[in-house]
Amino acid sequence: MGKFQEDAKQLLENVGGKENIAAVSHCATRMRFVLNDPSKADTAAIEKIPSVKGTFTNAGQFQVIIGNEVPQFYNEFSSISGVEGVSKEQGKAAAKQNLNPVQRAISVLAEIFTPLIPALVIGGLILGFRNVLEGIPFSFLDGQKIVEVSQFWSGVNSFLWLIGEAIFQFLPVGITWSITKKMGTTQILGIVLGITLVSPQLLNAYSVASTAAADIPFWDFGFAQVNMIGYQAQVIPAMLAGFLLAYLEIFFRKVIPQAVSMIFVPLFALVPTVIAAHVILGPIGWTIGSWISDIVNAGLTSSLNWLFGAVFGFMYAPLVITGLHHMTNAIDLQLIADFQSTNLWPMIALSNIAQGSAVLAVVFMHRGNKDEEQVSIPAMISCYLGVTEPAMFGINLKYIYPFVAGMIGSACAGLFSTLFDVKAISIGVGGLPGILSIVPQYYLPFLGAMLIAVVVPFSLTYIFRTKGIFNKLDPVDEATGKLFVEET
Repeated sequence: MGKFQEDAKQLLENVGGKENIAAVSHCATRMRFVLNDPSKADTAAIEKIPSVKGTFTNAGQFQVIIGNEVPQFYNEFSSISGVEGVSKEQGKAAAKQNLNPVQRAISVLAEIFTPLIPALVIGGLILGFRNVLEGIPFSFLDGQKIVEVSQFWSGVNSFLWLIGEAIFQFLPVGITWSITKKMGTTQILGIVLGITLVSPQLLNAYSVASTAAADIPFWDFGFAQVNMIGYQAQVIPAMLAGFLLAYLEIFFRKVIPQAVSMIFVPLFALVPTVIAAHVILGPIGWTIGSWISDIVNAGLTSSLNWLFGAVFGFMYAPLVITGLHHMTNAIDLQLIADFQSTNLWPMIALSNIAQGSAVLAVVFMHRGNKDEEQVSIPAMISCYLGVTEPAMFGINLKYIYPFVAGMIGSACAGLFSTLFDVKAISIGVGGLPGILSIVPQYYLPFLGAMLIAVVVPFSLTYIFRTKGIFNKLDPVDEATGKLFVEET
């Protein structure tokens, strides 16, 4: 019997059975259902299932929080229910009928970046470890860096760049592949398109600024010249090219006879897209991306950066609920491409820590509630490691006051972080390990911001509960004046 087989059976029963499921899929931490009749879902019973961290409904989908093991849970659920495949895609379409244009755009963005998250996480860890090896002078090494005194670690540092470069500089390949996967078109064409954007024969995007205009290589077609510029780490050019490829393939599938479609559909989809990518879409996308990163960077480096940091820190957790937080991946990556660092990612890591600290306070105040601890303790650990959904949906949003305390703590930490201009060299794991992504010279102020993200939410969560602030569901024992915990 599989680890989640019994829990999966209970979930199938409590969502109304197979006949009530129009589609089921999963993201990084949640099972996502499109139910024919949402009223048949027994939310109370579902939340008592041991593997379930919480439930909520958003944009036409009934979502069940499982945590990091959701892929294994999903596989066992699919095996038991028999609901997968085509109905999954139909379910996405059904759910999107309830979305407004902005929500649809965010949904698309999420579906593009979600498959890339494992690579971005490991890439962030690798670049963070390389920070330690090549970026920090240690006093016990007489002020030298590890790579300067150890040939072994110098070799490790150089070798790890092989992976870091593949993930971040060649990111357009992942983006164009993910778009074709999401659009249901030919994925190998997406990969080929991505490679044409980062080919070694092109001038590396990082070298463009330091290369004189006369020295930029170009293709000479006689009547016109096209600059041979690569789009390493560029997000928007890759997205524009990826969608053009997908829509051209969809169009030509409809108009080209099936007998010759294998030859002409890829030809007429890929070649025009590559031309457009280098002549039109690439330069336009680069410009748009630069505008976005310039605006965000201006806010983060202006005299009012403390206000920007406080507002972003306060609002990031609500953004996660709506899915809008997926936009920050693109912005972070664009900032790194343009400025070789990002001020935004440190605040995201701090928000993770703040929400986890609020859960830690709930664990402390509710000690003895064994049933809740099965959710709260793993959710807290997950939060401190950068995945906040189990904590937010399983605990903080359930009681409200811990969620608000986490938002305020995140705002304070974000304000502190921006005042000290803390920067990250990459994105990757959030939460406590997020320090590995920080530029070494900012380790100390980031540690201070982390301390704020622990102390402020923990303290406020305790105060809010005892004083009844934002607290309607978790009362204090009026007879004794002590915190009330329901024994289980």
